[in-house]
Amino acid sequence: MKLLLALILPCLLVILFTRVTYSLYVGTLLTILLLVASVYQGYTDSILIGVVDVISLAAGYIYSKKMVEGYKG
Repeated sequence: MKLLLALILPCLLVILFTRVTYSLYVGTLLTILLLVASVYQGYTDSILIGVVDVISLAAGYIYSKKMVEGYKG
């Protein structure tokens, strides 16, 4: 279950924060801060979940970048 959530949630958080703040970098930074806080609190049990979080974060960043480019032109 944690692996499935790690695959989906960071991507969705980047997209959500980017839509709310209208800034790709702020949305990504907020998501990174949440991931760091979850690691610090001990919710990330294994390295695999951390790697999947980073992959999902990158996918959300790429999608949000395309979304923001669509706004601008």
